[in-house]
Amino acid sequence: MAKVNDNYLKLPGNYLFSTIGKKVSAYAAAHPDKKVIRLGIGDVTQPLAPAIISALHSAVEEMGNAATFRGYAPDLGYEFLRNAVAQNDYRDRGCDISADEIFISDGAKCDAGNIQEIFSVDNRIAVCDPVYPVYVDTNVMAGRTGVYDKAAETWSDVIYMPCTAQNGFAPELPDKTPDLIYLCFPNNPTGATVTKAQLQEWVDYANRVGAVIIYDAAYEAYISQEDVPHSVYECQGARTCAIELHSFSKNAGFTGLRLGYTVIPKDLKVGGVALHGLWARRHGTKYNGAPYIVQRAGEAVYSQEGKAQLKEQVAYYMRNAAYILEGLKEAGYTVSGGVNAPYIWLKAPGGMNSWEFFDYLLERANVVGTPGSGFGPSGETYFRLTAFGSYENTVEAIARIKAL
Repeated sequence: MAKVNDNYLKLPGNYLFSTIGKKVSAYAAAHPDKKVIRLGIGDVTQPLAPAIISALHSAVEEMGNAATFRGYAPDLGYEFLRNAVAQNDYRDRGCDISADEIFISDGAKCDAGNIQEIFSVDNRIAVCDPVYPVYVDTNVMAGRTGVYDKAAETWSDVIYMPCTAQNGFAPELPDKTPDLIYLCFPNNPTGATVTKAQLQEWVDYANRVGAVIIYDAAYEAYISQEDVPHSVYECQGARTCAIELHSFSKNAGFTGLRLGYTVIPKDLKVGGVALHGLWARRHGTKYNGAPYIVQRAGEAVYSQEGKAQLKEQVAYYMRNAAYILEGLKEAGYTVSGGVNAPYIWLKAPGGMNSWEFFDYLLERANVVGTPGSGFGPSGETYFRLTAFGSYENTVEAIARIKAL
């Protein structure tokens, strides 16, 4: 008789953004005359840059010619893209990362969920609180999180590192020793960052206790301040303790194309076993590679034209972020983020909890955000808005919120 993986039954409710989608769809169906502005899910709205479109067209033409047709992609990704990533994202920034330490994938979300497969179920994880739900949910699926305390909204075997206004929404080194440490900077959902010196403390700590840092750098393109690191490998010793995840979704608008990569240095070992080889084995077995045309589009991101066009696109979204940040301040809200990240983190007013404020904004202003409690217990009474809408919709949404 077949049996299910009981760990899936431990997951509380639906995935956060699925729940939001259902609530908004139900509201829209009941109020077809209302214009709902969605600033909840971090999906981009601007079209792909011309340099990327040109690369896509050229690659499609190649696929229609027998001499240039491509089938299965190499396990690790095409060398032209891995070389471009290594040069532009690492060597140009002084980071010692080679092309063969880069694994091309179809997005950072998949890698964030899959990377835990190469670790024993006995490993204990530490996560920021609030945190991107995928980190915790996928470890629940693997049976690594213990028992769920519904009242506290925590898992018994997870080390939660509170990120609150008191510590600038940046985690402090945990009292209990973890095996795997999930860090995301600039942070999703709070938009908070750490300095290079602060990140160096985490790298030193991980090397000291034998932990592995899983560092999500999906939003590094939005960093504007000089002392904020773009990569964990800017820190000395990171090659022996850190895995880094990257996405093309937010820096290049690839949410619909799907492209990302993971970096695992060959120096990174656990119990004498090189993690690079384990991930290569997993990657080659379970993944057949991102499409050739998408990888050529990724290569165009690093062209001179692509860099200039994407710099303008990032500036467009950060203009939205600045407008939201200042508009909410003028309206009397307590807000943070929006400087090095496309997310604005605000305190729900009037003693409302996160979901009460979600319903209030949806019903009274027809604006959609994300309840902070969906990211963890320390997110309760907070709320996230994204800067990925159009500028016109962003302006209208803030005007509606101010009118409340």
